[in-house]
Amino acid sequence: MKVRGALLLTALSMSLMASWAQKKTANWIQYVNPLIGTEKMGHTYPGATVPFGAVQLSPDTDTIPYAVNGKYNPDVYKYCAGYQYTDPTIVGFSHTHFSGTGHSDLGDFLIMPTVGNLQLNPGTAAAPETGYRSRFSHQTEVAEPNYYKVKLEDDNILAELTTTTRVGFHQYTFPKTDQAHIILDLMHGIYNYDDKNAWTYLRIENDTLVTGYRQTIGWARTRTVYFAMTFSKPFVSYGNNDFSAKQPYRGFWGRFDQRHNFPEIAGKQLRAYFNFKTEEGEAIKVKFALSPVSTANALENLRREIPNWNFNQVKQQGQDLWNMELGKVDVKLADKGDMINFYTALYHSFLSPTVYMDVNGDYKGLDQNRHQAKGFTNYTTFSLWDTYRALHPLFNIVQPKRNRDMIQSMLAHQEQSAEHMLPIWSHYANENWCMSGYHSVSVIADAAIKGNVGYDLSKALDACVQTARTNYFDALGEYRRLGYVPEDKRRGISVSTTLEFAYDDWCIAQLAKKLKRNDIYDEFIKRSANWRNVYDSSIGYMRPKLSDGSFRKEFDVLSTNNQGFIEGNAWNFSLYVPHDPKGLINAMGGNERFIPHLDSLFTMHLPDQFFEETEDITRDGIIGNYVHGNEPSHHVAYLYNFTNQPWKTQERVRMILKKQYRPAPDGLGGNDDCGQMSAWYIFSSMGFYPVTPGSDQYQLGSPAVSQATIKLENGKTFSIQAINQSEKNVYVEKVLLNGKPLNRTYLTHTDLMNGGSLVFYMSPSPVTLAKVK
Repeated sequence: MKVRGALLLTALSMSLMASWAQKKTANWIQYVNPLIGTEKMGHTYPGATVPFGAVQLSPDTDTIPYAVNGKYNPDVYKYCAGYQYTDPTIVGFSHTHFSGTGHSDLGDFLIMPTVGNLQLNPGTAAAPETGYRSRFSHQTEVAEPNYYKVKLEDDNILAELTTTTRVGFHQYTFPKTDQAHIILDLMHGIYNYDDKNAWTYLRIENDTLVTGYRQTIGWARTRTVYFAMTFSKPFVSYGNNDFSAKQPYRGFWGRFDQRHNFPEIAGKQLRAYFNFKTEEGEAIKVKFALSPVSTANALENLRREIPNWNFNQVKQQGQDLWNMELGKVDVKLADKGDMINFYTALYHSFLSPTVYMDVNGDYKGLDQNRHQAKGFTNYTTFSLWDTYRALHPLFNIVQPKRNRDMIQSMLAHQEQSAEHMLPIWSHYANENWCMSGYHSVSVIADAAIKGNVGYDLSKALDACVQTARTNYFDALGEYRRLGYVPEDKRRGISVSTTLEFAYDDWCIAQLAKKLKRNDIYDEFIKRSANWRNVYDSSIGYMRPKLSDGSFRKEFDVLSTNNQGFIEGNAWNFSLYVPHDPKGLINAMGGNERFIPHLDSLFTMHLPDQFFEETEDITRDGIIGNYVHGNEPSHHVAYLYNFTNQPWKTQERVRMILKKQYRPAPDGLGGNDDCGQMSAWYIFSSMGFYPVTPGSDQYQLGSPAVSQATIKLENGKTFSIQAINQSEKNVYVEKVLLNGKPLNRTYLTHTDLMNGGSLVFYMSPSPVTLAKVK
């Protein structure tokens, strides 16, 4: 986008927000509680951000290191989002966070206001007075979309946060003091360790403006973030401390006192401070802009997005944006707690992927060069192993333009990649190679099959094929040669990798079929049947296979550790053939054997010993042996639709909705994973779910809503109604689509996009004779 285009977009956004305010539509944000998922396993953050914002300004509650004595510290896992609800202290407020991930990075540029004697270490949770951290109480904590407020009790400072897309806006109300400080910690990070900072740089431009950057290594190994920071009043003095180990050579900078009032500083471990004098109740405001490209761009972002110092106006504008996005789905549920669950899930679904470009269209590419996003918004934070399942399919309905731009971003990633591969799990101009499969192809195929296209499909197919032929990635060479990933080549996750490759290959085949590329279709539809090569019919489960073609002898179908499956076991992962559920059912012995197996998944007990070594799976996310807290099981409840007992899908879905989602800080049974857990809730609450992204079908379940209206970008609406809705009436007696009986267990994307109505008639008893058409 050129500068003129960006200005036009900004003006359009302002116009839309003004129009929205004039209409005085419903206040959807009243039903959003950003604290949901901040306790235990949810790994969400409670701070301020706008939809898909590049800045996530949020409190961090501890400084747990990634490693202790050179070994991974498992306690760090709780802090993937930087915040744990049960912690008693806040260390400060940093500008970048992942939402709901099971691994982490970020936590850039922590700011903390203090009074009294200057302290440049964070102290400890047990003794916060030994550092700059502060005690706080949830009684004074307020978390809303694009607004966070808390009282920092130790120093009697009221902290308030809000944002625009690229700028964090802080407001700190101080007591009367001659010793007010605002600390900028360039050492702080999430999943932090001593050598994570490759370099940091700080430049004092004048007595209200500071610029700089931070380079880190870790999950993203070449990540650089630039910033511009400006204060609402001049600081009276400033300084810093460099906590890094002594370097053998520092040039001739030693001639200066760089620690006090010196305008330029560089090092690996810097903490800076800015001193003020304040009156009682005086608010000092800080605007902090980010850029992936340069400090000059960060300053432009700051001046363009927040040209004034009106904190409440910026807060309101961001909340108006949230109301516009949340209002795309208008639902009614009888219970207020369920309304909070629904709209918080929708809120979490619209946090990422995140914008990754400046207001002038500049962004840094995977080749570490500056690029210009022409005709699209560039995005990052692609947690694709999770989000291909339901989040991106949800975007094809309620955020189709954004999803097209996300695919454009993936294609740009592939062009800039030295490996010429589409993203696996990427953020901040880096591929971090996390998780298995190549699920970008699912996102691309799903959008293409559903007609959500604004990019070169042939180019997209070529990128998919190139990715799927990269022999050195995850034993793809062996997979292509043998038809499966051998356990002795990809130890511990060979079976799940085979299953995921096979599904992704099916997606490529669907795209090739659409484009009439028959040679590609033939190659990949054949590959999509490779799941059969790891199915051991003698035991009825998928099983690790060795390079010589034999199944591994030592094998436990319940263990989630080193049995061939990533974040799951054979019992639940053997059900992962989303592109051929009928073929799977037949292979497992037909309905007579498959249904009892599926039943047992929900009713059996999985002892702790089978998942105690897998940090991503905890008791909170388990129902029987069904692990809802991990994504590979998310389609499983809908598999009954492919048998002669679809009423069991209805029963299971409503049970999962109640057991795995609650309007409380510990209300998520697993990592939200950049919105995937939440997207499952949204779909399932409305009564349908995309079991097979890459097809145009959504399997029907049992709606929890009484009514829902989806406002489509094409100007049409699709309404859902559940007649006789109640907690007991979980079974579907009949379904009408646009007034006519729907004699099938699925809805198509065309049905949705054409607009119309879907009416479920609910019953307390199952319709046991229902047949799949």
